[in-house]
Amino acid sequence: MKAFTKLPLALLFLFILVGCSPKQDTRVEMTFEERIDSLFSTVPDFSGVVLVAEKGRPIYDKFFGYLNFESTGTLNAQSVFELASLSKQFTAMVIMMLKEEGKLTYDDYIEKYLLGLPYKNITIRHLLTHTSGLPDYQKIMDENWDKTKVAGNEDILKYLKKYHPEKQFEPGEKYEYSNTGYVLLASIAEKTSEKDFVEFCRERIFDPLSMFDTDIRSQKEKELIENFALGHIYVMEKQRYVRADSFPASNYTIWLGNRKGPGRISSTASDLLKWDQALYSERLVKKATLKEAFTPMKLNNDSLSNYGFGWKIETSELGKVVRHSGDNPGYKTHIIRFVEADKTVILLCNNAHEKYGEILKNIEELIVKPY
Repeated sequence: MKAFTKLPLALLFLFILVGCSPKQDTRVEMTFEERIDSLFSTVPDFSGVVLVAEKGRPIYDKFFGYLNFESTGTLNAQSVFELASLSKQFTAMVIMMLKEEGKLTYDDYIEKYLLGLPYKNITIRHLLTHTSGLPDYQKIMDENWDKTKVAGNEDILKYLKKYHPEKQFEPGEKYEYSNTGYVLLASIAEKTSEKDFVEFCRERIFDPLSMFDTDIRSQKEKELIENFALGHIYVMEKQRYVRADSFPASNYTIWLGNRKGPGRISSTASDLLKWDQALYSERLVKKATLKEAFTPMKLNNDSLSNYGFGWKIETSELGKVVRHSGDNPGYKTHIIRFVEADKTVILLCNNAHEKYGEILKNIEELIVKPY
């Protein structure tokens, strides 16, 4: 003890400081890829594709699960998924293209193009932003349509005129998601372009962007694609996933199989990334047009909704975010675009996993706060 006390005061202080210092953390920080891998390791039965990109370059691009749980064909990077309501952003793009060509304006009333509909004072802008107050077309078709036949837009319009269910609210009064509005948008596009909506999408969007695995397909066309990811639902009694098209509740996708506008596009994650990157350019429409599409709708009371033209609009620590979800029997889909940071999340799932929302939220948090 005496020898210890003869040490210089500064050296003595150093010994005390080292002795009291916490042990060095030797753990290796997980990479972004390892973090997402760890996330999916907690849901081993998840079936789908996840693609995360930064400035158009994939930084995570992996697939899990099966094309068909019965034949156990595995998913791959080019597996084709039903997009469901992600299709609406393409419908909105068609309308924006026609507006730039001077073939319509956003504030045109729908009766200018669709004669005989019993709904007044509704504009194209109302349809784009889900503020029209239109009734649900699927309900009126479900109640009255002969389900041995396949309905398309003309049939839907005919039944809206025949049964004329009441509006939900006055146009512009509030936001309420409307598939009906997007059926009408596709019909307006056909009227003004004098071209079939499917052909227009192919010629003006899918082909120019080299989205060769993307299309609006009939049931027979989808059956011919070997790499098509079939939707599945978990059945507790059978303790396994069963094809969604084996449930009566999914039959509407068949008897409404010719509708255009609100859904029906099928695609791959890599094609969606091409679409995402095109929206940073003027390959499809001018930047000023896109800016308006990513601007919230002003309601009648001057408040703002959180929806533009085919996109839900938010803000994050990385700036503006535009996003959309899709939900069909057996499918859950989502695209998130951190516009100012040029970061993208695409998550396509074909077994409607119960933890889908949790997975998406965790991936989003890793983008905003990577460490």
